[in-house]
Amino acid sequence: MLALSAVPAARAQTIDLTLAMIPAPADAYSIITNSVPERIARATNGRVKIITSDSLVPGPQLAAAVRDGRIPMASTLHTYLAADEPRMGIFNLPGLIEDFTQYTFVCNAFWCGDVAKIWEEKYNSIVLAEGAWCTQQLYSKEPIRKLEDFKNKRLRVHNPQTAELMNALGAKPVPLPLTEIVPALERGVIDGLFTSLCYGHGQEYWRLAKNVQNWALGPINGWAILVNKDEWNRIPPDLRDAIRAEMQALQKDAVYGYYAYVRKAMAEMEAQGVKFWVAPREERNRIFDPKYITPVYDSWYKRAKEVGFDGQAYVQRIREVLGKDLER
Repeated sequence: MLALSAVPAARAQTIDLTLAMIPAPADAYSIITNSVPERIARATNGRVKIITSDSLVPGPQLAAAVRDGRIPMASTLHTYLAADEPRMGIFNLPGLIEDFTQYTFVCNAFWCGDVAKIWEEKYNSIVLAEGAWCTQQLYSKEPIRKLEDFKNKRLRVHNPQTAELMNALGAKPVPLPLTEIVPALERGVIDGLFTSLCYGHGQEYWRLAKNVQNWALGPINGWAILVNKDEWNRIPPDLRDAIRAEMQALQKDAVYGYYAYVRKAMAEMEAQGVKFWVAPREERNRIFDPKYITPVYDSWYKRAKEVGFDGQAYVQRIREVLGKDLER
C-alpha cells in the first residue's frame, strides 16, 4: 500500500498512501479527513501523496485493517473498539463526559496519551490526529422527552454503554450497520437512533425521524487518524516531522472548528423545518439515577478488570480532571 515511485535522481522519491474512512457526508469527520491529502501534499512539497477512500473497508474493520497492514492509513472511531478496550468508550459512560469541551479537557489531560499507547501496542498504529463527531443526538419518529418515553422503543445504538442504559430504561437497543438504518426506519424495524447530529443531517434521517433530541447520552464519539507503524517507519524522518506538524495543525482546527460544524448542520436542518429539543437537567437527572446507570458502569468495570486495569480508578481520575469530585 506504500509505494516509492521511481523518479530521476535529482528529485526526491514520492510516497503514495491510501487513507480509508467511513462515508459520512456533511459530518466534520468526513470534511476534515478529506482535507488530509491537500494538507500533507502541501506540508511535504508533494513528496507524500494520499488518496482517501470510503469504500475500501467497512467502518468496524478499519483499525484491524491498519493493524494487519491491509491498508496503510485510516480515520477510525474509538467506539468501534469499546467492547474490547473499554478505555476507548469513556465518553459513552452516562453522565461522565457531557460535552465536547469536557472531552477535549480529558483528552489533553491524559486520555489521548493513554489511547495512543493502546493504538501502538494493540493495533500497531501511530496516531496522527484526534477529533470528534458532531454531538450525538437522538433522532426518533415519536417524541422521546421524558424517561417513560424510552420504554419499548427500538433504538439503534453504536456502543455497549448506551445499549446497557437503554436496556435499563426499558428500551430495546438494536445494533445495525449504517447502510441498514434508512430501510429500518422506513419499515418500522427501529423507532429511532443515536447518531452524530451532522451525520444525521447528511443522511437526512430527519425526513423519517423528525424529532431531534439532545439527551447528552454518550454525547461525544471520537475519531483518530492512524497510520500503520511499519509503514510510518519507512517514511524518511524529515517527512514524518512535516506530517506530524501538519496533523497537529489539523487536530487544532478540528477542535476549534467543532461547534461551527454543529451550528451549520443545525441551521440547515432548521431551514427544513426541524425543531431541536434539549433535555432539561431535571429529566436528565432522572435517567442518571443510580438504578439505571449502575448496570452500565458495572459492566464497564467488569470489562476493565478483564482487560487489566482498574476501571473505578480510571473513572475517578476523569471526575477529578473535570472537577466532578468536588460537586455536592
